[in-house]
Amino acid sequence: MRKMIVVFAACAALVGHPAQAVVLVDRIVAVVNKDVVTYSELNEAVGMAERQLRRQGTAAPDRPVLERQMLERLILDKAQLQLARETGIRIDDLQLDRSVERIAQSNSMTLADFRKALETDGVSFDTWRNDVRQQMTMARLREREVENRVQVTDSEVDLFLEQLKTRPAEGTEFNIAHVLVRVPEGASPERIRAARERAEQALAEARGGAPFARVAASYSDAPDALQGGALGWRVAERLPEIFADALTKMKPGEVSEPLRSPAGFHIVQLVEVRGSSAAGAPIVQTRVRHILVRTNEAVSEADARRKLLDLRDRIVSGGQDFAELARVHSDDGTAARGGELDWVYPGDTVPEFERALHELKIGEVSQPVRTPFGYHLIQVLERRSSDVSPERKRLQARQALRERKSDEAFQEWLRQLRDSTYVELRLEER
Repeated sequence: MRKMIVVFAACAALVGHPAQAVVLVDRIVAVVNKDVVTYSELNEAVGMAERQLRRQGTAAPDRPVLERQMLERLILDKAQLQLARETGIRIDDLQLDRSVERIAQSNSMTLADFRKALETDGVSFDTWRNDVRQQMTMARLREREVENRVQVTDSEVDLFLEQLKTRPAEGTEFNIAHVLVRVPEGASPERIRAARERAEQALAEARGGAPFARVAASYSDAPDALQGGALGWRVAERLPEIFADALTKMKPGEVSEPLRSPAGFHIVQLVEVRGSSAAGAPIVQTRVRHILVRTNEAVSEADARRKLLDLRDRIVSGGQDFAELARVHSDDGTAARGGELDWVYPGDTVPEFERALHELKIGEVSQPVRTPFGYHLIQVLERRSSDVSPERKRLQARQALRERKSDEAFQEWLRQLRDSTYVELRLEER
């Protein structure tokens, strides 16, 4: 008999309607190890996906297609969260509260306004907050299980640098989107053939004029499916080789043939491409200094901003020395040097910091800038063009290889986790 979650009406005998004593309020649509996915969970996930696609201007797939897509995502999320729980990964309330506040601020809202906006959009704040906790948990699991285990050897760096000398796409940036049709490890020829046919069906729709974002939402097993499969701008060196090789032969707007990797079949769309710099061309370095205020139990986000706004006013209007204030007030290890980071290359700092310093004129002091480390005041001291040193080239090659291997290893790890998870599907039961 199909299992279901029921509510028993305690007063049924009093009103004389025993046939109405059991009321169906929910049902199980999948069993995931010792946990379950209920239809109400799936319905809520589908609703959030539809709202997200609508905000992006992407037509949602048919309801049965989106249900299957979201059910697979919930299964994979459950499997990751179970593993995290079993191995002791926890996100405490303080860490969660900080992340929630940062998300609100990144949307230029107070927490109260952000909560109101969510609820206006039909999203329960408590549900959304729990989803943030789960995303943080899975990110920490990925870091431990995948990223911390990725190793790049000196011989791999040597080979990579040799290959770059003959690769015409060196330095080229591609804005891409993709569809992944996952193939289980040790899949039978029939299963592989079915996956290829699914990828070819997605390709046919994309080349037939269907928006690629809708194709990704309908077919892709990748975590970014609801973002239209968008991977954003990537330099060729940081892409999987099968992607880079295909993209160099494509024009913007084109979609690749299905590409086979250990994870499954990929379809890649080249959205845009922007120019490569000649190998060895000078790049701009920036000499910069900053004051960092970290947030913690004693210093709230608002307190950190207020402190830095006061320091900025003392520098800009009061003529006080930036370096002296950095020595006294900065929570960074550079405080003793007056906050100086010395010369930095593009990519040396986190994206939020780098965006801010690129917008500054020499001598200008930024408004408070939020990064994962806290809040910063930033001042650009000088800029110069510089050739990339051999040591720097090796460092960049190692970082590119690490990023490439990490992405590939994560997809392989997800596939292995899904394959090792006991799953019983019941969506078709009505």
